Amino acid sequence: MHTDTERCVRAVRSKDARFDGWFFTAVLTTGIYCRPSCPVVPPKAENMTFYPSAAACQQAGFRACKRCRPDTSPGSPEWNARADAVARAMRLIQDGVVDREGVPGLAARLGYSARQIERQLLAEVGAGPLALARAQRAQTARLLIETTDLPMAEVAFAAGFFSIRTFNDTVREVFALSPSELRTRAARQATKPAPGTPGVLALRLPFRAPLNPDNLFGHLAATGVPGVEEWRDGTYRRTLTLPHGHGIVSLAPRPDHIACRLSLTDARDLTLAISRCRRMLDLDADPVAVDDQLRADPLLAPLVDKAPGRRVPRTVDAAEFAVRAVLGQQVSTAAARTHAARLVTAHGIPVDDLEGGLTHLFPTPEALAGVDPDTLAFPRSRRTTLTTLFAALADGTLRLGADSAWDEARARLAELPGFGPWTIEVIAMRALGDPDAFLPTDLGVRRAASDLGLPATPAALTARAAAWRPWRAYAVQYLWATGDHPINHLPV
Repeated sequence: MHTDTERCVRAVRSKDARFDGWFFTAVLTTGIYCRPSCPVVPPKAENMTFYPSAAACQQAGFRACKRCRPDTSPGSPEWNARADAVARAMRLIQDGVVDREGVPGLAARLGYSARQIERQLLAEVGAGPLALARAQRAQTARLLIETTDLPMAEVAFAAGFFSIRTFNDTVREVFALSPSELRTRAARQATKPAPGTPGVLALRLPFRAPLNPDNLFGHLAATGVPGVEEWRDGTYRRTLTLPHGHGIVSLAPRPDHIACRLSLTDARDLTLAISRCRRMLDLDADPVAVDDQLRADPLLAPLVDKAPGRRVPRTVDAAEFAVRAVLGQQVSTAAARTHAARLVTAHGIPVDDLEGGLTHLFPTPEALAGVDPDTLAFPRSRRTTLTTLFAALADGTLRLGADSAWDEARARLAELPGFGPWTIEVIAMRALGDPDAFLPTDLGVRRAASDLGLPATPAALTARAAAWRPWRAYAVQYLWATGDHPINHLPV
C-alpha cells in the first residue's frame, strides 16, 4: 500500500487507525516516522514519504515519533493472510528466529538461500532480515525498559542484543533517547506490575477495531485443557513452552487493547511469547476488510452486522493443537478436554503457578513420541493416528509452525492415517493460521447453513463459499455463532 501515495495521504489526514501497521509515514522536515493515526497535525503532502515497515524507516535514518509510538502498531495483516516466502519470513522474524539462529537459520527454515531471502524482503518490505530483527529488538528493549526494573545490561541481552554498546546506540538512534532517559520518561505514566507480583510484565497488545471478544475468548475458555489453560476472573490464562524456559500468560479483553501479563523464567523469550499471543488472538487481522467482503453475501450480512469484528481463535503451539484436534475427533468438547487433560497429567512438565490453577506445560512431541500406545484409552485406529502423529512431529517429518507452507502442510497431514478433511482444515485454520481454511463437513457449520438457507451439502456449500474467499475461516466463525454452544459466549 505504501506505493499508493494519494491513498496514504488521505489515510494520514483522516488519522485512520485502520491503516496502522499497513504503512508508516516518514516526515522529511522533522526526520521522524509515525503511524497513520498519529494525533499531531499532519504535515504537508510534499513533506511525507511512505515506507512498508518500521525497519525500513529506521534504515532510512528516521526516528520513531514519541507521540504515536509507531513501533507499537499492530502488525501488517498481510503476513498472516499469506503463505509465500516473504510472509513466512516475516512471521519467523516476529518469532525471533534471526536472533536465535541468524539469517542462515531463517533461510534454511524456508528452503531458500540467504541472498534470496534478503532480496525478496528488500523488494517488498524495504528492509532485510537483519534490519527487521534489529527493529524488533529495539521494540522489545523498549518494552522491558518501560515495564520492568531490570538492569539495563539484562534488558540488552534479553532483547537479543549481543553487546551493551550496540543496545545503547540502537535505542538512541531509533527513539532519540538513551535507555535511561526512556525509563525516566516512562516512569510518570508507564504501567508497572502490581505489588506482590515480582517478575510479571504488564503489557498492552494493540489491535485493529472492531474486535468481538465473545467467540475468541469463549472458544479458548470452552476448549481449554485443565492444568494448561483456565478462565479466571475475566482472564484467559495458559502456560507456554518457550526456547529458554517456560511462561504463564494472562490475557483479558479491553475496549481498545488486550491486557497482557507475562511471567517468564527467561526474559529472552519475551519476543516469542508476545508473537505467539498475538497470533493466538488474531490481533493483526484487518476486520474491516474481512467483514466488508462477508457482508456482500446477503445471507451472511445480518450475522456480520449483529457482531462485527470476529477473530479466528488460534493457538500458541501448532504441534499441540494438531494433537488436540485428533483427540477431539468425533467426541464432544468436554470429552476432548478430558482426553487432553489425561495426556497432560501423564506426560506434561509440572509448573508452579502463584496466581491460579495452572499445573503443567502441554507435552512436547518428543515426550509424546515415547508414549506406550496401550496406555491411550482409544480404539486401535485412533491410537495409530495419535502415535503416528507423535512420531512425525518428533522426528521433523511433519513440521507445523510459522514457517509452514499451508498447502504443503495439508498434503503432509493427508498422508497420515486417520486425517480426513475436517481434521486437516481445522488444523489449517487454528494451528497454521490460514484465513481461508473451510470446514464444510463440520456439524455446526452445516446446521448454520441449513438454518440460513445456504446449501447444506459440503460440495454445494463449498461452491457457494467461493465468494467469501480469502476469508472463509472468518465466515466459519460467523456461522458457528448462530448456535448456542459455550464457544460463542464470553465466560462470566
